[in-house]
Amino acid sequence: MAVYTFAFIAFTVDLARRSAPAPELVGATPVAAAVGQNGRTGLLTRLATDVPAEATPKGSRSLRVAMALTVVGWLLHVAGIITRGIAAGYVPWSNMYGFALTATGIAVGVFLAVQFWQDLRFLGAYIIGFALVFLGLGTVNFYVAIVPQPVPLQSVWLVIHVFVATLGTAFFAIGAGLSLVQLLQDRRERTGAGPRFLETLPTATQLENLAYRVILIGFVFWTFTLIAGAIWAERAWGRYWGWDTKEVWTFIIWVIFAGYIHARATRGWRGSRSAWLALVGFGAVLFNFTIVNLFFKGLHSYSGL
Repeated sequence: MAVYTFAFIAFTVDLARRSAPAPELVGATPVAAAVGQNGRTGLLTRLATDVPAEATPKGSRSLRVAMALTVVGWLLHVAGIITRGIAAGYVPWSNMYGFALTATGIAVGVFLAVQFWQDLRFLGAYIIGFALVFLGLGTVNFYVAIVPQPVPLQSVWLVIHVFVATLGTAFFAIGAGLSLVQLLQDRRERTGAGPRFLETLPTATQLENLAYRVILIGFVFWTFTLIAGAIWAERAWGRYWGWDTKEVWTFIIWVIFAGYIHARATRGWRGSRSAWLALVGFGAVLFNFTIVNLFFKGLHSYSGL
């Protein structure tokens, strides 16, 4: 958490640098200078000038430091997950503390992995802030000592079902972050109002397309989670579906994101409406993890609290 905190600060410093007024362009062509007056095409300005890459936000030292610290923090994080599992003698995500520890680790890992596909480092403050909040909650409020594993959880499906669910959650979290930035970018493009760092980010349409692709991957994982959960329920309790609170909310999340994908593909739900629906879906995921686990009774009451 200490390393993540410094990474969060570095990501925030990078956003602040992006928000600083741009220096006067030296050696810029008239076309580049004219393009620079339009906030929507700020990236083109840098391509048309002689400003070195190190001077751009993408190559800023604070961003490189933030990513390096994130990698170090993630390696320590993974070590914590593994050693917790070794100490317990079973996978460490069978209670809320273990799930918080594992889910945040997978979320940061997915964030690092997607950089090989697309440069999403501008989401660093959001992802690391998210990890810090839930690691803090897990450590302070959800921590439990290691105890023997409950009999219903002594199954290979615990490894498969919950691990895939955390993968889906990680992709939903990144999709929600992209949708949030999309809303801010859309407002800036329509009204000209918004943080200056938005000028250095992709357009609202590009952010929407990225969010759709990421959420689609998360939806595939969540669909598998729903199916695997039903199979495990039949093995453990003799029925595939029993209207348990956790089962219902897992299905509600699936319906929300299925509606998001269907509406965007067939009904033309683009722009802010799709972004808000993605945020509602991720809000349901967080509700399922926190409120349902803490305040609802059911067969899935394995929080350990």
